[in-house]
Amino acid sequence: MELVITAKHVTVTPEARSYIERKLGKLGRHLPDVGPAKVEISGEKTKAKEQQFVTQVTLDAGGTILRGEVRGEDLLTAIDRVEKIMVRQIDRYKGKNHVKGRTSIRGGTEIKEKPPKIFKTKRFDLKAMSPEQAADRMELLGHDFFLFLDEEREVNLLYRRKDGNYGLIVGITS
Repeated sequence: MELVITAKHVTVTPEARSYIERKLGKLGRHLPDVGPAKVEISGEKTKAKEQQFVTQVTLDAGGTILRGEVRGEDLLTAIDRVEKIMVRQIDRYKGKNHVKGRTSIRGGTEIKEKPPKIFKTKRFDLKAMSPEQAADRMELLGHDFFLFLDEEREVNLLYRRKDGNYGLIVGITS
């Protein structure tokens, strides 16, 4: 598997590059048809020493994007942790690909599995409001997302991003 390693605000030594290639190159064994993996390493000046190095790995597994991101105190620890995350993501991806309500073969044993089911349904009235009003309502409810109608009466989804800001998905009816 080919690795495309980029670094931002940090110098990757030949030893570190070799370590990255050795640890993350193994991911190709789990997915034989995977394209090149993007490995992005960046250094950030933070007060928390355990979050100085950010390592992000992105794989294209036949149109499905698998991604893992880890912050660490040192580069090698971050690489180890992101490798474990990627193996877990690949296993989950392979499991979903093979199950789909049919017979699954894992570890040489045939297992009959059922697809996941929707076990809870909630219904509520969508009210027309601005994104700012929706953000206020979302905060009051303590949720990480909020579904509402905008002024044009189209469905919108407001969600909290990992960085603390908001994202807005606007549904357009055709």
